[in-house]
Amino acid sequence: MSETMNKLNDAAKLAGKGKMSRRDFTQLALASGLTLAAADTMFSRAARAEPKKGGTLRLGLSQGATTDSLDPGLYYDQYTGTCMWGTLSNSLTEVDAKGNAVGDLAESFESSDGAKKWVFKLPKGAVFHNGKDVTAEDVVASYKHHSIAGTKSAAKSLLAPMESIKADGKHTVVITLSGGNADFSYICSDYHLPIMPANKDGTADWSSGVRTGPYSLVKFDPGVKTELTRNPHYFKTGKAWFDDVVGLSIKDTTARTNALNAGEIDYMQSCDLKTLDLLKANPNLVIFEKTGYAHNIYVMDCTSKPLDNPDVRNAIKYSIDRQSVLEKIFLNHGTVGNDNSISPAVKFAVDPMPKHVYDPAMAKSLLKKAGLDSLKIDVSVAETAFTGATDTALIWQESAKACGIEVNVIREPEDSYWDNVWMKKPICATYWSGRPNCDWMFTTAYAKDAAWNDTKWYNTRFNELLVAARVETDEKKRAAMYAEMQQLLHDDGGLINVVFNSFVDAHANTLAHGDTAANWPMDGMKIAERWWFA
Repeated sequence: MSETMNKLNDAAKLAGKGKMSRRDFTQLALASGLTLAAADTMFSRAARAEPKKGGTLRLGLSQGATTDSLDPGLYYDQYTGTCMWGTLSNSLTEVDAKGNAVGDLAESFESSDGAKKWVFKLPKGAVFHNGKDVTAEDVVASYKHHSIAGTKSAAKSLLAPMESIKADGKHTVVITLSGGNADFSYICSDYHLPIMPANKDGTADWSSGVRTGPYSLVKFDPGVKTELTRNPHYFKTGKAWFDDVVGLSIKDTTARTNALNAGEIDYMQSCDLKTLDLLKANPNLVIFEKTGYAHNIYVMDCTSKPLDNPDVRNAIKYSIDRQSVLEKIFLNHGTVGNDNSISPAVKFAVDPMPKHVYDPAMAKSLLKKAGLDSLKIDVSVAETAFTGATDTALIWQESAKACGIEVNVIREPEDSYWDNVWMKKPICATYWSGRPNCDWMFTTAYAKDAAWNDTKWYNTRFNELLVAARVETDEKKRAAMYAEMQQLLHDDGGLINVVFNSFVDAHANTLAHGDTAANWPMDGMKIAERWWFA
C-alpha cells in the first residue's frame, strides 16, 4: 500500500472518530487522486462505521395508548416495549443478532440439575437511575411482581414453572423450576421482565420508572410521548450513544410517513408497503427490513358461538385468500401463514398439513358438517393491529362470499383498540412479534392460563405436551412433541395466520448500526442502546 493511501486510511479513521471534517477529508482525498464521488463515499462509510455520542433520537412508533402503564407486566406492544424496556430497562438476558440468549443485566448464567436450577450473576457496580446499587434482592422482587395476587401480567404464565427465587449474597440469584427448561435463559429476556428496585417490604417499585437501562425517564405521557435522557452511570460500555431519546406514538401510517419525510422523526416503524417506492426514492432515507418470527393475524374467540365449533373455525380459515393478501397488501414482504405460530426460522418448526389455502368447496363442506348453510361473522380491524389490517379484511370479505361466509368488516377506533377490542371481540386483527423458541411462543399465547391467550383456546393434549416438552432433553423426542403441538394448533386452534411478515421500517440515513437482532422490531427494541448518529 502506498504512503498516500496509508495517509488516506489514517484520515478515514480520524473521520470515523469525528476528528476530521468532511471538507478536510475531501481535500486530502482529491489530492490523493480520488474523485469527488469516491471521496464522499469513503468519508460516509468511515463516519458511519465508528459510533459516536450525540443527538436526540426521535422514534415514530405505530402503537401506544392513553392507558399505557409503567407496570412492565402490562406492556402491551412495541411502544411500551421500546420506550420502557429497550430504552429504559434491562432484563437478566437479551437475544443477540445471532438469536442466542446472552447476558443483559446478568454478567453470566448457568443451569444445573437437568436445567431445573438456574444461577445468575450480577455485575458489581451496576446502579439504578436513582444511584441505588443493583442487588439480587431487586431481581427477586422484580420476578415476584408477576405472581402477586390478582396480577394481569403477561409474564405470569412464563414464570409459572418457577418454584422459588432467592438471593445468594448480593450479586447472585438462584431460580429453581418445577421441571427442567433448557430455554429458560430466553424467557428471562422477555420485555415484561425488567429489573426494578425493591421496596423495603420486598415488593418491586414499578411506579417510579426507575430502572437500570441506558436512558432514564424524563417524561411519560401515555399514548403521546415518552422522553428519556442518557444514563451517565450505565454499566455497559460501548452502548447508549444518543444524548436523548423521544418516543412518539403516531398510529396513523400516513402521519408517520409525513413526519419522516419532513425530518420531524429519525425512525419510522411499520411503513405503508404501497408507498415504499416513494420512500426508497428519497436519498436521505434508508429502508430497514428484517425477517424474523413476526406474524400478522386474525384471532377467533374459541369460547364464543359458533366459533366454539372447530369445524366452523376451520371453514373460516379456508375462506381467506392469503396468497392474494401477501401479493396485494404485503407486496411479497413475507411468506403465507398456515395457522401455525412458529416461524420457519425457529428450531423445531414444522409446516402442518393439510395447508389452509383458499378453498371455497372445503369451507362449504365444513360449514355443512357444522349444520350451517351459511355464516355471518364480524371482523374488527384497525391499523394499529398491523399496517394493512383493514385492506386485508376487505380482500377476505370478497373471497369469503364464494364460501357462503359474509364477513362484516368493523373499523374500530385506533386509540382504544387494545383495551376495548383485542381479547374482547369475537374476531379481530392483531399481530405477534413471535418468539425465538417454541416453548416461549406457546406459553405466552396458547397455554390454558396464559394472560395473552387471545384465542381463549384450551386443548388438554396441547397443554400436557407443553409441560412434557419443556423438560425433555432428548431433542428427537422434543421435536416430535413440538410437531404435534403445531399440528394441534393448526387443526383445532383459533389462529388465522395470514402471513409471516417482515419488519419494514424506514429511517434517516444519518442513523447507523451494527448487526441487528430479529426477535423484536427495531433491533430487538434495543435501537436506542445499540444505534448511533453517523
